[in-house]
Amino acid sequence: MAATAVRHLRAAGSPTAVEPLPRPVLRAVREDERPPVDPVEFRRVLGHFASGVTIVTALDATGPTGFACQSFASLSLDPPLVAFMVARTSTTWPRIADAGAFCVNVLGAGQGELCRSFAVSGADKFAGVDWTPAPTSGSPLLPDAPAWIDCAITAVHTGGDHLIVVGRVDSLGATEDSDPLLFHRGRFGRFSG
Repeated sequence: MAATAVRHLRAAGSPTAVEPLPRPVLRAVREDERPPVDPVEFRRVLGHFASGVTIVTALDATGPTGFACQSFASLSLDPPLVAFMVARTSTTWPRIADAGAFCVNVLGAGQGELCRSFAVSGADKFAGVDWTPAPTSGSPLLPDAPAWIDCAITAVHTGGDHLIVVGRVDSLGATEDSDPLLFHRGRFGRFSG
């Protein structure tokens, strides 16, 4: 966030005395401690944890942007906060950061293809996708999403090779009769009752 502010001030012709902080060391253990867990095994084991699936969207100066995200969670009731995690290498994240706001679209059981289209890097993810602006941020609300949460970015934390983005909930809504899209061990699924 500090680097974004510095770029904005420089672009506006303002003097900047603050330089961006150096990239933090991203190790959770020291070099002399045991090596980290094998990434393939880590992914295999954690794939057993079923999660919901969302698409995080924003509207910046160049248009709509977004990405598929399963690492989303409610964070606080008072104040109302949510969080999502995004890879530090994401090409979509800088656009969301520049927008300063986002909308989390919770996907329904029949929206696996929509999720796949937003999981592809570099594609025009909004091609053929109708959307309406969220009431507070103007971020894209996707059609038929069973729930949505419209937020302003309040904090960004480093979490290894990901960033932890915290958003203040400004508005939200949901339908009552939709089943969620679930993700488990690399596949989409749904509740069976």
